Amino acid sequence: MSLQSPAPRPSPDLSPSLVPDRRRGTVLLEARRHFMAQGYAATRVEPIARDAGISTATLYTFFPSKAELFQAVIDDASDEFARQMDRVRDVDGPARCQLTRFAEAYTAFMSDPLVRSVFRVVMVEQPRFQTMANHFFERGKARIGATLVDAISALTERGELACDKPSWAAGQLMGMLEHPVFFVPIVTGDAVQVRRTHAQIAADAVATFLARYGGPNLDVNAPEPDDDPRA
Repeated sequence: MSLQSPAPRPSPDLSPSLVPDRRRGTVLLEARRHFMAQGYAATRVEPIARDAGISTATLYTFFPSKAELFQAVIDDASDEFARQMDRVRDVDGPARCQLTRFAEAYTAFMSDPLVRSVFRVVMVEQPRFQTMANHFFERGKARIGATLVDAISALTERGELACDKPSWAAGQLMGMLEHPVFFVPIVTGDAVQVRRTHAQIAADAVATFLARYGGPNLDVNAPEPDDDPRA
């Protein structure tokens, strides 16, 4: 009687349940690149599929329409930033350190080309993407604002800040960061380049904030963080 060899076990790398996830992620990366470079109207699905290494039919199994693909790109970017803010939330230390970590993360978010692309798409194609964009911005700012308000409240309790309205103070710090990295490029179409680096913008905003809200226990000699919170 002949013995048949046992069927080989499938490699984990070739598991059918994993392949679609990897392909979906690749599609989102390529779609993000195309939408940022060309805008929504000029972007076609076929080149995205080709650059992702899949057929157009396969892409449509993940995202039945270009609008749904664009929505998924926005949601993916929002989730990515939420993870960054979770890491910022976990940071402890002196007020300057905590606020600088936040300021650097928020500056990176507001200067992201995708964020500006979403805003510009909404300006051009309202009201088609108004709800989508509102969801993106409100979700991001709610997560950001909650993180900053919590940090300011905790630092106030420790006496490092003197602030009776944390939400107002949070809005002021965020406003100092938004103007150079978001509103100036939006208005000028990236024609005017801000001379300060993002790290300098964050440091200047935090210094101004601490000059206004510094409390009796503030360590004025506390060093700024050296490493990037997104790493």
